[in-house]
Amino acid sequence: MGFPDIRMRRLRGSCGMRRLVRENAVSVDDLVYPLFVCPGEGVKKPIVSMDGCFHFSPDMIAGEVKEIAALGIGAVLLFGVAEKKDETGSEAWSDNGAVQEAIRQIKKAAGEMVVMTDVCLCGYTESGHCGLVKGGKVDNDSSCEMLAKVALSHAKAGADVVCPSDMMDGRVGYIRKALDGGGFSDVAIMAYSAKYASAFYGPFRDIADSSPQFGDRRSYQMDPANADEALREIELDVEEGADIVMVKPALAYMDIVRRAKEKFDCPIAVYNVSGEYMMVKAAAAAGVLDGDETMMEILCGFKRAGAKIIITYFAKEAAKLLSS
Repeated sequence: MGFPDIRMRRLRGSCGMRRLVRENAVSVDDLVYPLFVCPGEGVKKPIVSMDGCFHFSPDMIAGEVKEIAALGIGAVLLFGVAEKKDETGSEAWSDNGAVQEAIRQIKKAAGEMVVMTDVCLCGYTESGHCGLVKGGKVDNDSSCEMLAKVALSHAKAGADVVCPSDMMDGRVGYIRKALDGGGFSDVAIMAYSAKYASAFYGPFRDIADSSPQFGDRRSYQMDPANADEALREIELDVEEGADIVMVKPALAYMDIVRRAKEKFDCPIAVYNVSGEYMMVKAAAAAGVLDGDETMMEILCGFKRAGAKIIITYFAKEAAKLLSS
């Protein structure tokens, strides 16, 4: 049978009918909102390269998280900015670090909020690299030891999920061992498993002041041309103890999301990164796109590809639209 007996438009004729047969929908439950924590007090400073985003000092984070919770968003992802950088990124695992204090403030203000934390060294090292530099190169194994210390310090402060973003080989296993050995076996790991060396990170580098001081990150982040390699990376992270795996960036890598969803029986997260966010913002400001419609189409695309968790700077705007 075909046309005229079958008419696909019958199920598109009204808003109600389209809603009834819709295959995928974005929910506020899918959304995670990134937050940027800096040292100091009384700080809420706009980030020039990222519309609507701010640096918050730990004492100012509670008010923002209460607003996020009121929108129905149930999770945040914290990134830290260092006051002082050194060769080992020691501020990253300080009990008195900005991220650690922010975790405690969030748990006091909104105990049900799921607190995720980025685990990396790039914002804390003098080199700006995601691991420790030895002999002019990023050293994998010693970096894993430091990353495990960072994750453990976040868990001690009250983090629910630690999220290694460095792309060192074996770091999930190091972190799982440190968490379990420290009495934090219930703390989950969301691994940046397929993280590509992408041009879409541009605005974020301004946020975290984390650009490498020499070279680039292509020796540890993935080549954008590779897909099969991403599945190997994800598989290794799952074997080492990752509870959730992430594909980053999201928009240009939805084929990876789909393949990961089909192969692995664990939640798949995507990170809708700063460059993706600002492309929409810039186009909307120029009047060439409807910002809200474009935002929701992109977020729905992530769900259609197979993502369960969407980390996005659009989270608050999307939550407001979803509740209207």
